[in-house]
Amino acid sequence: MNQDLYNILGVSREATAGELKTAYRKLALKYHPDQNGGDAAAEERFKQISAAYEILGDPQKRSTYDRFGSTSATSPFGSGSPFGGGAGGQPFGAGFENLGDFFDILNSVFGAGAAGRAGAAAGVGRRGVDLKIEVDLTFAEAAHGATKVIEVPTAHECSTCAGSGAKPGTKPVTCARCAGRGKVRVQQGFFSMMRTCSSCEGQGTVIESPCAVCQGRGRVVTNEPLAVDIPAGVNTGHRLRWAGKGEPGSSGGAPGDLYVVIRLQDHPLFEREGLDVRCTIPVSFTQASLGARVEVPTLDGKVMMKIPSGTQSGKVLRLRNKGFPALQGQERGDQFVAIVVETPVRLNSRQKELLQQFASEAGEDAHPEGKSFFQRMKELFD
Repeated sequence: MNQDLYNILGVSREATAGELKTAYRKLALKYHPDQNGGDAAAEERFKQISAAYEILGDPQKRSTYDRFGSTSATSPFGSGSPFGGGAGGQPFGAGFENLGDFFDILNSVFGAGAAGRAGAAAGVGRRGVDLKIEVDLTFAEAAHGATKVIEVPTAHECSTCAGSGAKPGTKPVTCARCAGRGKVRVQQGFFSMMRTCSSCEGQGTVIESPCAVCQGRGRVVTNEPLAVDIPAGVNTGHRLRWAGKGEPGSSGGAPGDLYVVIRLQDHPLFEREGLDVRCTIPVSFTQASLGARVEVPTLDGKVMMKIPSGTQSGKVLRLRNKGFPALQGQERGDQFVAIVVETPVRLNSRQKELLQQFASEAGEDAHPEGKSFFQRMKELFD
C-alpha cells in the first residue's frame, strides 16, 4: 500500500483520534462488500480503509508511521476492523473500545431501536411491573399520618406444577427454534447478532401442556396484606413509592415498585386549601352582638374561640397552626372560620316586643354597616 494513509481515510495529519474513528466508520460502512453486492473495487477499497485505520487508529503505530512512513499492516482485517475476529477471539476489534461503540454503529445504520434490541438480547432478567394502588384517607389521617393495610397482588410459585408451568405429569420441551439456547442469530444487512428467541422468550423451553392453575406461567397471583405508613400532610394526588414492592421480576430481574396514590375523602365540615382549612360556624344574634366564646371543631379536636362583640355575618376569624402540616418541614397551615349570624325565627309576642323596643332605642347607631350603605345609596341617586 503506497498511498498516504491519511488520504485513504480522507483526513488531515492533524486529525484527532475521534475524527479518525468517525471517518473510518463512515467509509467502512460505505464500502463494505455486503453493502456493494460483491463489487471487487469496493472490496479492495474496504481493505485499504481497514488497513489504514489499523495503523492510524493505534497511537504507537501512528507515531511510527508519521516518523518513518511504515505501512506494515499485518492484516486488512486485523484488530483495527470492527468486522474482523479481533485479538483473543473477541467479536469486535480495537476499532471499537467497547460495546457502546458498536451500538453507535447500529444506531447510525438501523436507528436508535437497533442498539436497544441488541442490548436486550444479552439475557438480562426482566424487571417487574410497577403497581399503583389508590388509598382513601380521612382529613384526620391526612393531618396526623396513618398506617393503612392494603392488598397488594403478589406472585408465588404455583404449587400444582412446582413452578414449571407444565401440566402435572408433563414437562417443558426444548424449543425447536433456538434448540434450547434461548437466543437466535438474526442477520440485518451485514450485521449478525443474537436476539432473545421469540418462541420461548429466552427460556430455551416451551410448554406444550400448560398447567391449568397457572396457565403455564409457573406463578399464581394472590392478594397479600401490606402495612404502609402514610406520612402526615399528604393530599389528593400525592404518590408515595415503596421500592421493590411491585410485581416480581422474571429471569432474575428486579421487582417493580409500589406506588400508593392518595385520595382525600370529603369532610362534612372542613374544606382544604393547600395547608389551610376552612369551615363555617353559626352564631346567634346575641352572641354576635355581645361577644362570646364558642366551641369550634378543628383537625386536633374541639377548641374554644372568642367571638368579638359586634361581629358581622361573613366575618372570617383565624386559628393559627390548626391546618395541615407540610409534608416535609415544620410548617403548618391555619384554620379560617367564617361566621354566619343566624336571624331568630318563630318569635313569640314577648320576643317581638323586646326586639321592637331594642330597635326603637338603638336607632341607626346600632347598625353602622347599614347606616353606611344607605348613606352611599342616597349620595348615588340624589
